[in-house]
Amino acid sequence: MGIYDRDYERERSSNDSPGFHLGSDVSWTTKLVIVMAIVYVVQLLTGLTAREDGWFTDLFSLRADLPKKPWMAFQLVTYGFLHSYDFKHILFNCFGLWMFGRSVEGQYGKREYLAFFLAAVAFAGLAWLVCEFAATRQLDPRIQMLGASGGIAAVLILFCFNFPRQQVFIWGVLPMKAWVFALVFVGLDLLGATNREGNVAYTAHLGGALFAAIYFKAGWRLSNWLPGRMKLPKFGRRPPLRVHDPTDDAEEATDDVVDNILRKIRERGQDSLTSQERRILEEASREYQKRRH
Repeated sequence: MGIYDRDYERERSSNDSPGFHLGSDVSWTTKLVIVMAIVYVVQLLTGLTAREDGWFTDLFSLRADLPKKPWMAFQLVTYGFLHSYDFKHILFNCFGLWMFGRSVEGQYGKREYLAFFLAAVAFAGLAWLVCEFAATRQLDPRIQMLGASGGIAAVLILFCFNFPRQQVFIWGVLPMKAWVFALVFVGLDLLGATNREGNVAYTAHLGGALFAAIYFKAGWRLSNWLPGRMKLPKFGRRPPLRVHDPTDDAEEATDDVVDNILRKIRERGQDSLTSQERRILEEASREYQKRRH
């Protein structure tokens, strides 16, 4: 008995049961895929065709003349949720995000993962803007970019940094170590960016890859820069005054640490624990047993 009697361990999350769920336990990877699918439907309903973009896609795509229109800065994020009329564009992007994003989200947590993805999309968009201006020497409003591939490239590269020896299968057939796959991916994008062929935003891919490399090497935690959870004020009778006991803070901090360790066990197994985490878990278990008695 002990800490494994806690509600956290007794209750199964919705991810543990079969079927599709839309509860709070749904991963951000799944939510992002759903949002992209919904946005794609809106694009189709607002005039997106093989020849026309439609007003919705036209408004939220990233355009090369953005520096002239700083009030349109929202395009640095919104373009990452749009896709072209070709269904393969959104299909491959969502599949890539789902394949690599789940592991990255499990490694960093939901809040950090979401912050990383959105920042990567914006950074990839900025990289594309700089490269387009360097190549054309003009801010042409007719040139635009859309698609999640810049952010997905960042997720893919971050996956390869964290799991370099993980074997991935190209097109489900060709086995390759993750670090080799990362080199091939970046190499092909460098070649495509140099030749400037086709309609693929290779420079956005490279921007996303660069952001992931900096993020990993610098050890950033973007969620630390975000405001804490906003709570609505509660109306009604105020609770009685309570004398603050400093030991309460220590117990809450310990509970948070234990919760994180238990979450790690559920996601990656007990073998993933460090010696320090095992010691914390044992000490916490003894403490919880004392409280029960």
